Amino acid sequence: MAFEVLDEHEQGELVQKWLRENVLTILIGVGLGLVLIFGWQQWNTHRARHNIDAATQFDVLTGDADKKDFDAVKQIAEKLKTDYGDTPYAVLASMREAEFAVQRADLDGARAGLDWAYQHAGIDALKALAGVRLARVELARKKPQDALDLLAKLPPSAYTAQIGELRGDALVALDRKAEARTAYSDALANLDPNASNRAFVQMKLNDLGAAENKGS
Repeated sequence: MAFEVLDEHEQGELVQKWLRENVLTILIGVGLGLVLIFGWQQWNTHRARHNIDAATQFDVLTGDADKKDFDAVKQIAEKLKTDYGDTPYAVLASMREAEFAVQRADLDGARAGLDWAYQHAGIDALKALAGVRLARVELARKKPQDALDLLAKLPPSAYTAQIGELRGDALVALDRKAEARTAYSDALANLDPNASNRAFVQMKLNDLGAAENKGS
């Protein structure tokens, strides 16, 4: 059978028929598309406002920290963690709160603040920073194994030298001196030649060598 091409009139009739039969589906699709576009715009606007509000709160906290107003810092930090816990500002606020706790010799409070920051940091660099500070507090709390376990889990970062030194300190506390020497050597290898704490790390390494010679 020969195939007969539809003329323009017949083509138009078919298109109109298809539109009549599918108009509801088309309208629903267009409506959903508009809702999604509008919703995405609203979400972006909400996120931007959310971050701006968090930044404003953190700016106030910084001012209170400069004035050594611990109670105000604690209050704003708690608000940031409660209402803006998904932002980096809450993580930074918790670390500032921990700094004050250290100054007050409240190591348990410092650990709580740094652990919250470590658990909620969504950026590797922030997570590593919080982890390094938390490990230092764990050492001060006489928990060298906890510090060592934490350091082993930190993401790659610019804190390689600090991590090496802290590993050395933890290993010394655990009486694992051979491993501590390696850790201090790694720290020195990653330290800038002009770093202010280079001589201190070198002294720690030298002390291990002196202790070994004395014991032999």
